[in-house]
Amino acid sequence: MENDMNIFADRNTFRKAEHLCLKRDLDTLFAEGKSFVCFPFRITYRFCERDGAPAKIVVIAQKKRFKRAYQRVELRRLMRESYRVNKHPLVSELINKNVGMHIAFVYVDQKIEPYAFFDKKMKLAINKLNAIVAEKESL
Repeated sequence: MENDMNIFADRNTFRKAEHLCLKRDLDTLFAEGKSFVCFPFRITYRFCERDGAPAKIVVIAQKKRFKRAYQRVELRRLMRESYRVNKHPLVSELINKNVGMHIAFVYVDQKIEPYAFFDKKMKLAINKLNAIVAEKESL
């Protein structure tokens, strides 16, 4: 089991086990989860039992803000890529604390920014989530 968790912490991958797919999990996340804004993302999170990956995420680009499908697809790709590259501090903290987390990244800006912007903002968001995980264990 410990070896399986190192797969999520050590490599720059975004496996199927890290995707938040079940409608039940998504409904619970948005109904019971807490949220904060780290512009251009609104992040909703919820602690849960760990099954497989320590953190399961979903990325959302709203049709209300971006009417063209190719724009939403590009935004989701940029968000997933920046999470994939920067997830290591959060995942290792979750493994150390032995907790699981469901996370939704919702893009709230009106325009598509370059990847460098996404990378910088995703680092801030992950640091904020990391601080939340650290606080949870100390309670």
